[in-house]
Amino acid sequence: MTSSESHPSLPVLINDVRVFDGVHDEVSATRSVYVADGRIAAEGETPAPEAEVVDGGGRVLMPGLSDAHVHMFMAGSTEEEFLHAPAGTVHYNALTEAGRMLLRGFTTVRDMGGPVTALRRAVDSGRFPGPRIYPSEGMISQTSGHGDFSEIHDAAVRFGGPESRIEATGCVRVADGRDRVLAAVREQLKRGASQIKLYAGGGVCSRHDPLDAQQFTPDELRAAVEAASDWGTYVAAHVYNSAGIRRAVEAGIRSIEHGHLANEETVAMLARKGVWLSTQPWLESDHHYPDPDRAEKNRQVCEGVQRIYAWARAYGVKLAFGTDLFLSPGETHRQSEMFARLSGHFGFRPVEALRMATSGNAELFRSCGARDPYKGARLGVIEPGAWADLLLVDGDPTRDLGLLADPGKNLALIMKGGRIHKNGLG
Repeated sequence: MTSSESHPSLPVLINDVRVFDGVHDEVSATRSVYVADGRIAAEGETPAPEAEVVDGGGRVLMPGLSDAHVHMFMAGSTEEEFLHAPAGTVHYNALTEAGRMLLRGFTTVRDMGGPVTALRRAVDSGRFPGPRIYPSEGMISQTSGHGDFSEIHDAAVRFGGPESRIEATGCVRVADGRDRVLAAVREQLKRGASQIKLYAGGGVCSRHDPLDAQQFTPDELRAAVEAASDWGTYVAAHVYNSAGIRRAVEAGIRSIEHGHLANEETVAMLARKGVWLSTQPWLESDHHYPDPDRAEKNRQVCEGVQRIYAWARAYGVKLAFGTDLFLSPGETHRQSEMFARLSGHFGFRPVEALRMATSGNAELFRSCGARDPYKGARLGVIEPGAWADLLLVDGDPTRDLGLLADPGKNLALIMKGGRIHKNGLG
């Protein structure tokens, strides 16, 4: 059930706005946009007498932003809460963070690991504010992989070792061998995943796996792809290094998460194969680690950001914007800052960045095919029939992306599915 179907919204007529439609570079001349039944109405359609009228005052109207790599379940909680607080604490924190994310102007997100299908349904029902959520459910990891948070002397789960706390929450599923990988993928689909996330290489925050490690054998990766394909959807893989990226792509994985340590040849291969690169505009100061090993891994990854963006743009790789913020609830406001950073720090033209976080991300989200929870209309664009997920901006973000770094000040109106969640127009 979609958000608009489960809580019909009143029609809204937004007058005197210039429109960035999520596709074209140019902002339109001043016009009106009519919203009915949660969607953008056809131009020239007569507004209903009961329609709420909003005076845009010549501001720029644009599609809601999207984030292709969030962790809703972990973003609103500290590591201490995640590991030791009652499970309900983390769920309530996730619900609170969903509301904050919407008020930053992010109307759709792809969740890349965590038990969030229940949260998605609660938000879609209209009972609580939050973005549309494309859930991956539990992240799938091999033993000693990036998602294996058991203690170093614990036996592997398949040999009778205990589940880690993180696995018990449903955030992770540790699976070794074709049969267990097949079962793990099917388990996440049963729980409501729209796409599958697995770990195909080492990571920064984990203690046991170096960045150059490859994870899952080619046969295990193919098993995950086969099980997801049977349900009409795809697999995304966390991996930084070139060898792991190549193994993942050869197995049929369609979205590489991160990829910051890839070489130029591998980035060119992603373009040839039409594989998505869902990467993040990190600075080293975004994350802090208490030990030198993880701090050094963080330095290496962040050193690769500028390089990976330059190669991806040069070769025409399909780029998605994401942030991957988690376990630091006091830092989640950086989601907006990181988006604005694409232009100010990493050289994208504002319209390039805006397309990436609107119609571009939406194209990736649609890759889940039959598992798409919002397939009733287009996302990330302003056109007749599209979902009415809209932001009204004080200023022109196609010229100054930095406006979106301060959503509290510069977003005059936030609408999702035709429902107004913020109206600062007085």
